[in-house]
Amino acid sequence: MGRRLRGILFALPGALLAAAGALALPPPQAGPVRPPAIPLETGEQIWKAGCVACHGADGGGQPQNVAGFEPPATFPDFADCATSTVESDLQWRAIITNGGPARGFSRIMPAFRDLLTPRQIDLVIAHMRTMCRETAWPRGDLNLPRPMITEKAFPESETVVSGAINAQGDAGVGSTVIYERRIGAKAMWEAFVPYAFARTGGIWRAAFGDLGLGYKRALFHRTETGTIVSAGAELVAPTGSRAAGTGGASTVFEGYGAYGQILPASSFVQLHGGIELPAHPDKVPRAFYLRAAIGRTFAGGGGLGRRWTPMIEIVGDRELERGAVMECDVVPQLQIPLNRRMHILGSIALKVPAVQAAGRARQAMFYLLWDWMDGGLAAGW
Repeated sequence: MGRRLRGILFALPGALLAAAGALALPPPQAGPVRPPAIPLETGEQIWKAGCVACHGADGGGQPQNVAGFEPPATFPDFADCATSTVESDLQWRAIITNGGPARGFSRIMPAFRDLLTPRQIDLVIAHMRTMCRETAWPRGDLNLPRPMITEKAFPESETVVSGAINAQGDAGVGSTVIYERRIGAKAMWEAFVPYAFARTGGIWRAAFGDLGLGYKRALFHRTETGTIVSAGAELVAPTGSRAAGTGGASTVFEGYGAYGQILPASSFVQLHGGIELPAHPDKVPRAFYLRAAIGRTFAGGGGLGRRWTPMIEIVGDRELERGAVMECDVVPQLQIPLNRRMHILGSIALKVPAVQAAGRARQAMFYLLWDWMDGGLAAGW
């Protein structure tokens, strides 16, 4: 046996012991040897260690015979862009941190607040975002709270029932049912049906207003800067009653633009401007409008609980006629979460005429909103 080979053989036990020490393996007398822990330094590693057993490698869910349980009706598919992109990072962070019941989802989803750090939760959320491979879909972080009047830039699927009650002057109650449905990645269509009760000359009258159809499309969105820009159009038919004062005078085409911007400290601003072009301008004047909403969201539970959003809107309208003046209203309001999942929301507001206020009544306003993509009316309470 050569000198070099004998040296290698004599050195081999020491080298093996050094390697074992580097891997921090326990000595034989400490019991059975355990493999080193899986590192949790990337979102993918965290996903494989704690999530893949139920949600699958691609986020689409494990088969029932592999997962060992029957998935609930609302079991998510993170690779499905239509359902995953509408969720915000904050919603996912709350569910991962506090478990499914924190947002009214299944108890099968455990809480990871004692197992993962906030940074690790952010890493796994970033990995989950890679499962939808189509970048055309605006992220749910850009779905800002809905103002009472200002149009949002985010395309959505929801049903809204809104109303306004005259707080002075002639008695009157107006209501509108709005149905909105997403079309693909960037667009949506909507239909709205107004109905009003009004008392004039001591007589109550009730009638439908002018029915409308609308279309909106996101033109630009960037999650990193918190920006979204959209354009849309509406066509309003003269189905209302002229005798009851609910419309019926002319078909009206409306074009508009909408802008949303996330600001620091959970605040935001939304802008909305457009023009109204009636088919019969001798009956309904042409007009343009500008609307702005600014607000801030407050949340309990370390920022992961229910979210309350006070806002204030400034709403201006002006007829496109010589000598016309801008009318302006101020609308303070509060959006209220009605259930834990926060897909059913309410809002209350007071519309106060601020410029050219003569003859225009203050109005108490409200809406109820159901984001039916997140579940039924009875879910999430």
